[in-house]
Amino acid sequence: MAKINASNLKTTDTKSSYSHILPIKSVLKYFTKGELILWGISTVVIVISFLIFDRENYLTLLASVIGITSLILCAKGNPIGQVLMIIFGCIYGYISFDFSYYGEMITYVGMTVPMAIFSLVSWLKNPFNGNKAEVKVNRLKGKEYILMILLNIIVTVAFYYILGAFGTANIIPSTVSVTTSFGAAYLTFRRSPYYALWYAANDLVLIVLWILAAMEDISYLSVIICFAAFFANDVYGFVSWRKMEKRQAAG
Repeated sequence: MAKINASNLKTTDTKSSYSHILPIKSVLKYFTKGELILWGISTVVIVISFLIFDRENYLTLLASVIGITSLILCAKGNPIGQVLMIIFGCIYGYISFDFSYYGEMITYVGMTVPMAIFSLVSWLKNPFNGNKAEVKVNRLKGKEYILMILLNIIVTVAFYYILGAFGTANIIPSTVSVTTSFGAAYLTFRRSPYYALWYAANDLVLIVLWILAAMEDISYLSVIICFAAFFANDVYGFVSWRKMEKRQAAG
C-alpha cells in the first residue's frame, strides 16, 4: 500500500498554521489504498443498511458517516478526527435520548464529548516532529494504568446508580458501555494506542444494546451495522497506531 511521507504534510504558511492538518488537495495521497478501501466499504455498507432498514432517520445516517470518517482520521493520529468525534458524540447523544438510552446519552454528551475536546487540545499540543497531522504516540507507565482502572471502577459504580435513577433501558449493558467508553476516552486523551481496543470493546457492547433496540424497532438494524463498521475501523486503528508507534520510536 502507498504510504504518505510525513514531510509532505508540513507547510511554511504561518498565516494558516493548522491548514496542513489535512490538505484537501492531498486527500487521496494522505490515505493509503487500504484506508480508502476500508472507509469506502464502511460508508457504502452504512448507507445501504440505512436505505434498507431505515430510510427515515437521516440524523442517524449523518452521525454514522461522520463517525466512520472520524475513526479513519484518528487511526492516523490526525486531530481532525477528534473534531468529528465531538460532532458525532453530540448527534449520537440525541439519538440515544430519543430511544431512552439515557446511559448512552449521558456517557457521550457528559463524558465522551468533553474528553474528545481535551483530547483535541492534547493532540494539537503534542505533534510528532512538529507535524500537526500526526500526534506523538505516548507510552504509559504501569502506575497510570492502575490509576485508570481505579477511576474506571469509580465512574462505573457512580453511573450505575445514576442510570438506575433515570430508569435507563437495559441498564447492565448500558453500564458496561460507560466502563469501556471511559477507558477509551482516557487513553485517547493520553495518546495511547490501546484507546482503539477499548473503543472496539465499546462497539461490541453497543451492538448488543442496539440489537435489543432493534427487537422493538427494526429500523435500528442500521445502527447495529454502523457499529459493526466502527468495530472494524477501531481494530484497524489499533494496528495503525502500533505501526505509528514503532516508526516514531525509530526516529
